[in-house]
Amino acid sequence: MTPQRITLLTLGVADLTAARAFYARLGWQEHPESQPGVAFFQLHGMALALFGLSDLAADQGRPGAPLGTGATTLAQNFATEAEVDAAFAAALAAGATALKAPEKVFWGGYSGYWADPDGHVWEVAMNPFWPLAPDGTLTLPDPK
Repeated sequence: MTPQRITLLTLGVADLTAARAFYARLGWQEHPESQPGVAFFQLHGMALALFGLSDLAADQGRPGAPLGTGATTLAQNFATEAEVDAAFAAALAAGATALKAPEKVFWGGYSGYWADPDGHVWEVAMNPFWPLAPDGTLTLPDPK
């Protein structure tokens, strides 16, 4: 078993229909395994799920728990600043809220933030120190 991995990331959403529509406007393709109460999206080596907040709390064994967004940022890295700008613009066009427009940042890259309709924060970034594979996959560089 490989313990250092994530295979499924689930976002709790207030309105599953609206969340499905938002991610569809981003150009994301919902997977056929989706069901009326949960939407799945295949990512590189893992999946993303959208699940209604009350259903998610019940599934976690804590029905009625007040779930919300926490101090978590989801990130998409891109090869160029232009790709970051395009991804940021596409998110806003799909209905995201701009949090910070992409700009050059202190660590030497280029980064911006937006929030989906449920407040889940996404970063779009170009990190010149982390090259991406042709399919967009990130493998942290070997420090040697």
